[in-house]
Amino acid sequence: MTRTDPRDLAGTGLSEAWVDELVERTLAEDLTGGPPLPGAPDLAVSFDVTSAATVPAAQPGTADLVARADGVVAGLPVAARVFTRLAPGAVLTAGAADGDRVHRGDVLLTVRGPVRALLAAERSALNIASRASGIATLTRAWVDAVDGTGAVVLDTRKTTPGLRPLEKYAVRCGGGSNKRMGLYDVAMVKDNHVAAAGSVAAAVAAVRERAPKVPVQVEIDLPEQALEAVGAGADFLLLDNMTPAQLREVVALVGGRVELEATGGLTLAVAREVAATGVDYLSVGGLTHSAPILDLALDLRAG
Repeated sequence: MTRTDPRDLAGTGLSEAWVDELVERTLAEDLTGGPPLPGAPDLAVSFDVTSAATVPAAQPGTADLVARADGVVAGLPVAARVFTRLAPGAVLTAGAADGDRVHRGDVLLTVRGPVRALLAAERSALNIASRASGIATLTRAWVDAVDGTGAVVLDTRKTTPGLRPLEKYAVRCGGGSNKRMGLYDVAMVKDNHVAAAGSVAAAVAAVRERAPKVPVQVEIDLPEQALEAVGAGADFLLLDNMTPAQLREVVALVGGRVELEATGGLTLAVAREVAATGVDYLSVGGLTHSAPILDLALDLRAG
């Protein structure tokens, strides 16, 4: 499946304003001083010294964004906007869509425009797409590992500062789901909150009074804490660093009454065993904090 317009953000959940701001910040990191590039006279820092020295100003060209490894692609519409920020008249053709499984050598996006602008945009576009695609690729490995168990793979808040919307979108491209976007959409009662409030029941009650419409999750690390948390009014439980045997015990105690999420110390090697205990979710910080990039490159063609 490909988009008619490779820059189209429909269905990504990413806002136009946020993507524009990310593109601007990313380009500003790479371009430092000098005359403006074609199409970007208002970008305060817009000079690629190597391309300006080696490429004639009016030279057109075509470049392919190519996969150098097998994986799952994500972030292509954002990468496309990097190119068109510096070359507004560039013609883009999609070769793949976010969420697609791709193979080494596949052309993901083709861009035709001024060569100077394409080369100036190259690294910024690749950094975005490679990072997002790496997260999507790792997520898909986890999703495949638990396929058929009914368990859902979730991300966490362990994201790169400033890139959370992109990285959580990449998780969705890989077939995973987002847990919470921040500290505002789910109340997570952890041991420090319990210590401050005096008890699990007091902590949950305080959240209910202050934010009655916000779902409440309680973190537990022993099966015997499950009944207390459910009795206190938790909507779902975070089962931290429990063994498969402990997870099965919690499922037997409160499964079906609240949703159960396993987390902590999870690896691909044990993912299916954990999912088979009957928990509803596996939350994996490594999806975003430890995903290697997917190797992508930009190949310039003559003409």
